[in-house]
Amino acid sequence: QVQLVESGGGLVQAGESLRLSCALSGDTFSRYAMAWFRQAPGKEREFVAVIRWSGRTTDYADSVKGRFTISRDNAKNTVYLQMNSLKPEDTAVYYCAADLNQWKTTQAMGAYDYWGQGTQVTVSS
Repeated sequence: QVQLVESGGGLVQAGESLRLSCALSGDTFSRYAMAWFRQAPGKEREFVAVIRWSGRTTDYADSVKGRFTISRDNAKNTVYLQMNSLKPEDTAVYYCAADLNQWKTTQAMGAYDYWGQGTQVTVSS
């Protein structure tokens, strides 16, 4: 049974940084493309970033390009989201997701097979 567990969320001030981690267990990590999504209060869940199994291909939402970096360590079964220059509008619950089609880098929520429980990120102004 595949499980995804996020960590690293918290409360920071605008302009500061956070690094989120998501560990996958129950299957071979490199079989999956991995992504981060987020959901702010009263809003729909939205795509943030995705990384292909090899780590060589990534894609980002326009709202985070240049500030966020997604990476992965296949030896540690972990995907990361480095978030710099955080803004109050980045406040949300952040979810990691796994797509069994390891060659894709899709932004579509429905393509993802497994989801974590989420970690809260709050950015104060």
